[in-house]
Amino acid sequence: MDYGHSERPAGAVPLPTAIKILIAGGFGVGKTTMVGAVSETRPLRTEEVLTETGVGIDDLSGVEGKTTTTVAMDFGRITIGDDLVLYLFGTPGQDRFWFVWDELALGALGAVVLADTRRLADCFPSIDYFEGRGTPFVVAVNCFEGARQYRLHEVQAALNLDPGVPVLLCDARQRESSKEVLITLMEHAMKTRDARRAEPAE
Repeated sequence: MDYGHSERPAGAVPLPTAIKILIAGGFGVGKTTMVGAVSETRPLRTEEVLTETGVGIDDLSGVEGKTTTTVAMDFGRITIGDDLVLYLFGTPGQDRFWFVWDELALGALGAVVLADTRRLADCFPSIDYFEGRGTPFVVAVNCFEGARQYRLHEVQAALNLDPGVPVLLCDARQRESSKEVLITLMEHAMKTRDARRAEPAE
């Protein structure tokens, strides 16, 4: 079935462009916190209390105080300008919930991979996933209190990232800090899209 473009009445306010963004990363890295900090609406959360069932499955080292976990997704929204709205989807961090990632990733322009320097290896599954799909992403190092601080080029080298992948520091609790991460992602995703369009057809 074909859908035609209906003409808007003269003087009508144009609808903003809606863009889907994923917030990914390991267990307890701050995905739910970031979505909640930056969303202009009350975020939708699908959190459940951690129980004894997860003992031996969920690695709580470094996040021993964590009592809940996302089992499906977090959802929030932020308006960047009059013509741009971002819809944020926080992914579950545990292996056993990864089956929902493919559904969440459909139509996403790009992704933020949150990193915790105390558990840096937890980033690899997210990075591998987005690299495999060709989804533009940035790595945002969430600065936890008491965690050792590393230079950004050290993080980039440790994660074996392509030099073109932006790496930046953030505080997922702070709206402005999280917003800067999203703006960096948008700029990177647009550059990646334009570069792909400029490539000669095979």
